[in-house]
Amino acid sequence: MALTNILPSIVPMNTTVPLLAERYKKIRAYTEDIFHPLETEDYIVQAALHTSPPKWSLGHTSWFFETFLLVNFLPDYRLYDERFPFLFNSYYNNAGDRVERNRRGDLTRPTVKEVYAYRKYVDTAMLAFIENADKSEAAGWEALLELGLQHEQQHQELFWTDLKYTFAHNPLFPKYSEKLPFNEEDMTTGEMNFINTTEGIYPIGHRGNGFCYDNELGLHKVYLHGFQIADRLVTNAEYLEFVEDGGYKDFNLWHDEAWAWINENKIEAPLYWLKIRGKWMNYTLSGFKPIESDALLKHVSFYEAFAFAGWKGLRLPTEFEWEAACGNFRWGQRWEHTSSAYLPYPSYQKAAGAVGEYNGKFMVNQMVLRGASVATSPGHRRFTYRNFFHPWERWQYTGIRLAK
Repeated sequence: MALTNILPSIVPMNTTVPLLAERYKKIRAYTEDIFHPLETEDYIVQAALHTSPPKWSLGHTSWFFETFLLVNFLPDYRLYDERFPFLFNSYYNNAGDRVERNRRGDLTRPTVKEVYAYRKYVDTAMLAFIENADKSEAAGWEALLELGLQHEQQHQELFWTDLKYTFAHNPLFPKYSEKLPFNEEDMTTGEMNFINTTEGIYPIGHRGNGFCYDNELGLHKVYLHGFQIADRLVTNAEYLEFVEDGGYKDFNLWHDEAWAWINENKIEAPLYWLKIRGKWMNYTLSGFKPIESDALLKHVSFYEAFAFAGWKGLRLPTEFEWEAACGNFRWGQRWEHTSSAYLPYPSYQKAAGAVGEYNGKFMVNQMVLRGASVATSPGHRRFTYRNFFHPWERWQYTGIRLAK
């Protein structure tokens, strides 16, 4: 099956070389801008299995372009270092062996300086490739180029959330910066109202010629009963009522494995909430701050979202309800939990080789989140986007929209 049937490109096939090169340079430069405030020591630490050190992320995003474009389309291309594919492969079994995920923080070498040199080496080769590539092969390499750029944008968001998690485990609680390119404490005001959505058959899935991941493909129809969905996300103040009402102590509100999770991990509040001298505080990339009542809740797991919704006498929307209704409310401030398991659409087809490992092999034991977050990179959001995480994970900028 042709790659473009699995992975439509956001870049029209007649896009000029300068525009392709400029897009590549802009996205790659944004990654380095994000990393600029770090000290050398910050690049190495891995705080947990689900996070990656900044240095590894820098190497991995460059490895992606080297492995899937330069090696495949430039017969005379020479690897920067023959050891790097082993170091910077993430989970692509088809691409060969790799360092165990929990060992990425052990890589004191190569140095940060050398990883930046690797990045420059790949960028030089990529820009020369874009300029000189045979346009008749656009159906292959342009789609892979776009996948590489979208992959880099995913890692830009992961950088923010991984770094925040790492810094929060440092007893000094360091600040990344007083100024961020987004507002962590996105605010809302006014009562929560519910939008009626009528019973009917709705189209679900990617449409048009823009980029999407393969898990969005397969436009199909679903029948939905009439439902109501909140016109805004849950705030800190609303969730604090749940906390102070003993929500984390009432087993009736929780799934059985969720109840085990909160007790085993002594969870009593959202991630990064700490009560200091009787006052709830919130760790941010700009340091500790008092919890803002009207700020949108963030960093909660599916387990917590489900329990809170039940405490309110409401529920979470399905991903299909969310997509059918999303044109009627503002979205994009938080990844929004849904009650839908991450499963393939009816006509899903897994691509061959390593590209097919991007989404399909994760379609088990994970829940779908919809929308985007304040940390999502510019140009990397669309209403058919299907994000997915295990139900206990909460280090992303996740939030809650209620339904009934």
